[in-house]
Amino acid sequence: MKKIATILMVILSLILVGIAIIVFSFVQSMKPDKEKEEEVRMQAEEYLEEKFNDNFEIFDTLYDNMGNFGFDYAAKARDKKNNTQFLIYYDDETKQMVDTYIADKWSDDVEKEIRPYINEHFGESTDVHVYFEDKIGKQLDIDPTKPKSYKEFDVKPTIRLAVPRKKSDEDEKLFNDFISFLESEDKLQQGVVIVRYIAENGEILEDTEWSKEF
Repeated sequence: MKKIATILMVILSLILVGIAIIVFSFVQSMKPDKEKEEEVRMQAEEYLEEKFNDNFEIFDTLYDNMGNFGFDYAAKARDKKNNTQFLIYYDDETKQMVDTYIADKWSDDVEKEIRPYINEHFGESTDVHVYFEDKIGKQLDIDPTKPKSYKEFDVKPTIRLAVPRKKSDEDEKLFNDFISFLESEDKLQQGVVIVRYIAENGEILEDTEWSKEF
């Protein structure tokens, strides 16, 4: 009996050690590597000096430990004139450093254009996020020091709205009116609108989301 208890204690100890190793490995994987952070920062500084001007600066780094982006490490940069924040990172596909400046600037521009309408018709607590392809500036060969308006190009952003309430019978008309506003006011001629119902505390209020391409 004593021998069985000893064996069980050994097995339990091995299990606990195994769990501890897994937890330790997970915690370590969530922490950024200081050398890699410094490497991407130096690469971004060189890239910024080559492609941009003195109006731009690196202010931090980003470590993607959740796999949300197409990179592990990126430098955070900003335009000191308009405070647009963007990322600079090494792109594994092109084997080059790339930036998201035009995508982020255009996103900011669209959000500023539509925010008054959103506040009036959806409420000030409605979250708005506009997405352009990260590398759209490079694809369209736009000089970041002379950024053009998104209205000059045939672009198709995605507009995501998070409405902090439950679904209403009037929502179909409300959302279609929003799209009509975008087209008639020359804000956007094409794009995708996606609406989710999410409470301010993050709780999902409806399982399905409304979406429409225009």
